[in-house]
Amino acid sequence: MNAQALKPAQGTKRAAALRTKGGLSLRLDVRAVIVGLVLLALALAAGIALIGSGDYPMTPGEVVATLTVGGDPGAQFIVQDLRLPRVLVGLLVGAAFGIAGAVFQTVSRNPLGSPDVLGFAQGSSVGALVAIVYFQAGTFAVAVGAVAGGVATGLAIFLLAWKRGIHGYRFVLVGIGASAMLYAMVLYLMTKANIVEATRATTWMTGSLNGRDWDQVGPLAAVCAVLIPLVLLYARPLRMLEMGDDAAYALGVRVDRVRIVVLLAAVVLVAAATAAAGPISFVALTAPQLARRLTLPRRLKGAGGAPVAGPKLLLSALMGALLLVAADWASQQLFGADQLPVGVLTGVLGGGYLLWLLATERKAGRV
Repeated sequence: MNAQALKPAQGTKRAAALRTKGGLSLRLDVRAVIVGLVLLALALAAGIALIGSGDYPMTPGEVVATLTVGGDPGAQFIVQDLRLPRVLVGLLVGAAFGIAGAVFQTVSRNPLGSPDVLGFAQGSSVGALVAIVYFQAGTFAVAVGAVAGGVATGLAIFLLAWKRGIHGYRFVLVGIGASAMLYAMVLYLMTKANIVEATRATTWMTGSLNGRDWDQVGPLAAVCAVLIPLVLLYARPLRMLEMGDDAAYALGVRVDRVRIVVLLAAVVLVAAATAAAGPISFVALTAPQLARRLTLPRRLKGAGGAPVAGPKLLLSALMGALLLVAADWASQQLFGADQLPVGVLTGVLGGGYLLWLLATERKAGRV
């Protein structure tokens, strides 16, 4: 069917309606589309800049030429074998954290509902540490342990928080309690490790893109290719869930089914991303909030400046990819190649954002 017209939707300057001859129409949020294209362009630009950084610097033009038409064997080896996998892992991990954070914040109806706060990252850390300390596992087995720990934690929190459905604040409180318990288990496992195992575990728990290769790209890309589109299919029901369970039921949403599907998908995304790059903190917390703020006019923001619109799932994924790759590039520029793991920088910046968010929520009377 050919598009017949692209007309602004009545009563708003932020949306357009694409109408077809068959009578179908598609409403487009013009502001969200523009923001999404800008975020995608910035994420790709940050990826190109990251590929060109390191002990063998390259200009953006040289990077693009090597990726498209090839170059000398040395440049091809550096770009395609050493640096491109690192950038792809960063983009995929950031996208997985971003969209998973949007799901958790929507289901809990709480801006603090993030995998960092709710214990999912700690669960993955416990799984990875068990593989390192007790089985002296290799890279693949550590990744399997991280995924198993994250998924098991997600299921446990979901079951403990279930009481005729999932209530947002109960979900957050159970997650915070699980996070404290799992962190204690992490400390215990560290005391059982020898010096080599403890060093390896500490490096993994910091969260880093150093040394990532194609072995991490393939499985993570497969998980994202399946689960991110699945979550996007539930964008409309998730938007209705933010209005409350009663309103969602009245609009025909199967609330419990939607919650189970999207939470399981988000848990697996977080576990896979953590297995690939370690528990990189605060990307899942900040990406959805920034994506909302970029797509809302000031007049549509709630008290205290908090956004009130529905989840921006795709924009959260793009924002997460941009934040992680840009943070990795910034850490290299400020401290030299491979000197500062990206998880340290995101932790510092994300901690500051969390303090600001708490102050904003308290000012608005929500905490």
